[in-house]
Amino acid sequence: MPRRVPRWFWLAPIAVYVLYIQGLSTAGLMGPDEPRYAAIAREMAWSGDWVTPRLWGRPWFEKSPLLYWMSAAGFRLGAGPEMAPRLPVALLAVVFLAFYWWILNREFGCLAASMATWILGTGAAWVGFGYAGVTDIPLAATFSAAMLLALPWIGRGDRRWLPLAAAFLGLAVLAKYAVAAVLAAPLALRWRSFLDLLRARVLGVFVLVAAPWYLLCYDRNGAAFVKVAWAHQFGRFTTNALGHPQPWWFYLPVLAGLLLPWTPLAGLLAHRSGWGDLRRVFLLAWAAFGLAFFSLSVNKLPGYVLPLCPPLAALMGIRLAEARRARGWLVACALLLVVLPMAVPLIPAALEEGLRRAPRPSFHWSWLLPAALALPVWILEMRKRRLAATAVVALGAIAGAAYVKLAALPEADRMASARPVWRAIESRAGEVCVEGLKSDFVYGLGYYAGQPLPACSVEERPIHVVETPGEPPRVEAASP
Repeated sequence: MPRRVPRWFWLAPIAVYVLYIQGLSTAGLMGPDEPRYAAIAREMAWSGDWVTPRLWGRPWFEKSPLLYWMSAAGFRLGAGPEMAPRLPVALLAVVFLAFYWWILNREFGCLAASMATWILGTGAAWVGFGYAGVTDIPLAATFSAAMLLALPWIGRGDRRWLPLAAAFLGLAVLAKYAVAAVLAAPLALRWRSFLDLLRARVLGVFVLVAAPWYLLCYDRNGAAFVKVAWAHQFGRFTTNALGHPQPWWFYLPVLAGLLLPWTPLAGLLAHRSGWGDLRRVFLLAWAAFGLAFFSLSVNKLPGYVLPLCPPLAALMGIRLAEARRARGWLVACALLLVVLPMAVPLIPAALEEGLRRAPRPSFHWSWLLPAALALPVWILEMRKRRLAATAVVALGAIAGAAYVKLAALPEADRMASARPVWRAIESRAGEVCVEGLKSDFVYGLGYYAGQPLPACSVEERPIHVVETPGEPPRVEAASP
């Protein structure tokens, strides 16, 4: 199979800008996690203490430090309040895609690698989480790099890349504690060659990368570090104390949504040919084991299954490259691009109140545009130009993502970010207290203010920031 750099590769900078760089500061930080993690990273950058994460001066051990280090580097380099936490994550997402194409090209050929990279790089999962300064991309990218570097060993017993795989697995443990080590269980598919791991000094490299921060943090903070970190990770799996319980099947529709618009290509995996290749079995086991593991957890959030998207995209790309017929599958992908214009009115409301409470969108003429792409996709596939047909769907996804950012992010900023409120009160911040705000806006205002604003019930001030369910916070004078 050809392994040269394809011509489409030179268009990658445009796609990278549109998908991952454009609009990073259009909306302020959103949700409770993004401003909280950014505040920890900023305090790390200002204090120079790169060992103990602190939120408003108090140790915060719910997450390990890789994201904080990345964002703190952004603050040290002078990036703005949105770019410092988001740009490092976006760049990591892009760098991983380049690596992803490279390793799949080595293992499965240029056509399969190109299609898999389009599927992952233009899909909802990688684009959506590549915008947010949270831990999901750092974990997914480092863990997936480790697993992909093990492919030569899985398939041919080639141990050369195993030390680098161990280093990336160590980084993944620094991204989100020990979950990466658990998710690596499918490596046991080659259990008869496990002595290779000792010969390649895999354990030593892994410990050398992962252990120093844990030892230093324990040395400085003692048993409190272990207690909080263990309780948070174990409690996340076994109890609903974190407030995100979901049924066991929750991740089935979530994964279908994260793979949009390429979800129909999962049907190609039902074909029986090709499964004699242990590398493909490994990719499938990686996704299946991760799905089973996360489904057993009591607490479930969509971002948890992000590390399962790279193996699924790889399998779909490989099968698409070798399938005799894919006309119906690719046309279905083109038609599913309709979810992008449909998402424009949904995104701000979903970020504010959750997707279940978001109102159903009413018809808009832009919903018809994806149907116009279905015809050229059909014709190109009929003419046996599958690479071009797949590229049309990818270009539609890129154009749709640009439209979503231009149309939805300003409204998301107004409804789901504390930044507009902060701009309204910034000049009189010392006179402001908050009343009835969700944690999203409490952390958001604290981040932009540089410190938590007091609750009005604790410290009455002349200006109140209050929130009514379903509406963004508003500023009003205190009642006399």
